[in-house]
Amino acid sequence: MPELPEVETVRRSLASRVLNRTIVHVDVRLPKMVTSPAGRPFADALTGRPIVELGRRGKYLLIHLDQEETLVIHLRMTGRLVHCQSDAPEPAHTHVVFALDDQSLLRYTDVRQFGTLAIMDRANALNCPGRTALGPEPLEISYEHFCQALASRKTKLKPLLLDQRFLAGLGNIYADEALARSGLHPDRNANSLDDEESRRLYESVQAVLQEGIDAKGTSFRDYVDGEGKKGEFQEKLWAYGREGEPCRRCGTAVVREKRGGRSTHFCPLCQI
Repeated sequence: MPELPEVETVRRSLASRVLNRTIVHVDVRLPKMVTSPAGRPFADALTGRPIVELGRRGKYLLIHLDQEETLVIHLRMTGRLVHCQSDAPEPAHTHVVFALDDQSLLRYTDVRQFGTLAIMDRANALNCPGRTALGPEPLEISYEHFCQALASRKTKLKPLLLDQRFLAGLGNIYADEALARSGLHPDRNANSLDDEESRRLYESVQAVLQEGIDAKGTSFRDYVDGEGKKGEFQEKLWAYGREGEPCRRCGTAVVREKRGGRSTHFCPLCQI
């Protein structure tokens, strides 16, 4: 699933291509993916609308329109939003196509069909029934606020980092990486960390996310940026996807274990 660095990379790569462009036509081929204000068909509600700003909140891509509305996109597991010219070959699993006023296209493709595209009032774009309230942005939260949140939680570290109410934007990849960099075991209780361990975790979360952005994301299977290019952070991973490979700190083989239906990768020796 695209996480904060991947969605931020998509945002940045699309900004120079679609900002201030106008949507002139929308082709919706899988209606279950889209939602719009009551009484307004999705395509009709977007046709003729200029793209005035691109934002991000956690794992959500925000395409701000005029009239204080926002197209909120969650890529989920396999979603891609790629800008291309109108004569570019169309990939399989293309479900929504936005035609722009410069004759270019924005194509939303999704193999698993879990992604969502919703037109929302901008002020309440991420506050609606069924949507989890998002915690602070991990690259913006202060160390003091982070420590206060940790100290109040008895939850184990790995599920806490995945909880979007705690921090918005981390998923399986960057949670594993932050714990590996900080030398902390995924099963440690959050409120058991001392000051030095809390500092290591805070700095590791920020470091892996920033490095992920700098590397334009992590590409294993589906993820590409808004230009259709793969990321490179997979070459720099310490834990995720490295089962059986040597820990970059101590050389012990990285293990993979299932927790809550998700794979967790860690070093059994130096993550304590």
